[in-house]
Amino acid sequence: MKRHSCFVFLFCGIFLPGILGFPQTNTSIDCDSLLPNYEAEPQTSAPPYIIAVSFDNFEPENEVQVTLEALGDAGFKGFNLQAREIDGDVPVGTFKITDPNTKGLECHNMTNSAVIHANSDVKQKVTTTWIAPKNVRELQFIATVVQNLENFWVGIQSKTLTPTHSESVNATGKSKRKVCFSV
Repeated sequence: MKRHSCFVFLFCGIFLPGILGFPQTNTSIDCDSLLPNYEAEPQTSAPPYIIAVSFDNFEPENEVQVTLEALGDAGFKGFNLQAREIDGDVPVGTFKITDPNTKGLECHNMTNSAVIHANSDVKQKVTTTWIAPKNVRELQFIATVVQNLENFWVGIQSKTLTPTHSESVNATGKSKRKVCFSV
């Protein structure tokens, strides 16, 4: 009898939500279009979320702290965050996973080229670290944020980040150019 009760409990826990039509909480978001894998339309109102970055400029291999945050008590369950060159459509750089609510995603055969939700818990803020690649132009962080199955925003953007010219500036930020004075 004990074995039978365990089987019924397991069966109900696995199959009953699907049979009754309860919504799935595991939402995936496409790497290219940034659209979630369900039929609802994105919101057109101003998003209640912001993307904050720790620097305006970057050099190859710089680490930039990136924070996706809800304004007020909006909260969110899912997201896909990427860095893209202005007018670009593929992720650039890689993410170091530093927040337990995040995990890396492979887009275009690049490991951790995007960062996504690790669970469907409601989050107010997630923070990650992005590592700048070589040879990129101005870029922005772009995200899709899913509040729930009916409400999501696509294309939320950070401010623009500009690459510095590493051949003219060293690690201290001082110019390497020589200045000549005539006496």
